[in-house]
Amino acid sequence: MSGKREDYINWDEYFMGVAHLSGMRSKDHNTQVGACIVSRNNKILSMGYNGFPAGCSDDDFPWSRDDEDQMKTKYPFVTHSELNAILNYRGGSLEDTKIYVSLFPCNECAKALIQAGIREVIYDSDKYNGTPSNIAAKKMFDAAGVKYTPYEHSGRSITIEV
Repeated sequence: MSGKREDYINWDEYFMGVAHLSGMRSKDHNTQVGACIVSRNNKILSMGYNGFPAGCSDDDFPWSRDDEDQMKTKYPFVTHSELNAILNYRGGSLEDTKIYVSLFPCNECAKALIQAGIREVIYDSDKYNGTPSNIAAKKMFDAAGVKYTPYEHSGRSITIEV
């Protein structure tokens, strides 16, 4: 056979796959979210997933979603994948980059993405669409000129062989 393969994955499939694979590192029982920050020339700059800050043992902090005492839930302690990806980057500016995320960013992550100079968000799931946090994130993205685009599934099944 001569010529190149024709069934290779495109850039969006590749980077969203990396985001989902990053999310698989999360130890959260309910939600595993991953993020992949990419330069305009399709180079991966950083990745992140939702989890506790470095030095905070996964065994010493709660993973619960619901409790009357919020200190017994994960929410005061977990760092979201987008913020982890920003903080994991050691190369300087993230100005004019894009981020692939498995879940649409919350309002707090939207602030960090805007401040970091990320100009485009490609998201897979928007399961919290219409919630106050989601509405606030979209309002800030719109005001700051950050483009947000749903990931378009190709319909093909991607398997990883090891």
